[in-house]
Amino acid sequence: MKKTKNHLVYQFKITLYEIDPPIWRRIQVPAKYNFWDFHVAIQDAMGWLDYHLHAFRFRPKHKRKTIEIGIPVDVPDDIEIIPGWEVPITDHFTDPGQAIEYEYDFGDSWFHEILFEGILLKTKGEKYPKCIAGERACPPEDCGGIGGYYWVVNVLQDPGHDEYEDCVGWLKGHAKNYHPYDPDEFSTDKVHFENPKQRWKHAFEF
Repeated sequence: MKKTKNHLVYQFKITLYEIDPPIWRRIQVPAKYNFWDFHVAIQDAMGWLDYHLHAFRFRPKHKRKTIEIGIPVDVPDDIEIIPGWEVPITDHFTDPGQAIEYEYDFGDSWFHEILFEGILLKTKGEKYPKCIAGERACPPEDCGGIGGYYWVVNVLQDPGHDEYEDCVGWLKGHAKNYHPYDPDEFSTDKVHFENPKQRWKHAFEF
């Protein structure tokens, strides 16, 4: 019997660029997802707060032009961004081993590698999306990109640092309250996935 999208899940590994040791997650999402749904799952698995714009970028086989999928607002006329909610992930993820770029926050510029690992049958009784593995905490939102992340990590390692109190105060005063921040901490049990349709309504319906 041919399996429909409702019976299938797509598995991905998401890794932040240029951070060592790496920060990564492995997630499984329903095959019926579009790129907006996928974006929400990435945000929730990584630990981002979805405060900023995002974009998926890749160049299809035998094509010269890069495709960009995200939220089509505040972009130059010569750049086309396809709304993520209009594009099924099955349109572009066809072969395990494919890797595309996902950027979040065009100011801090967090670049992620999205590696398509395979297509699986859903496990009866399981809820999807789900995060099945990962390592290390997501950087604090709005910390200033990779340089700001390393600044936070280095300052927190030295309570005698001149900027230690300022750093802790910023982490405590953040909307998420990141204090105490442990860059090595991560547990799949603490990942909570929100409904992507509700996230879309919250973002775009006024």
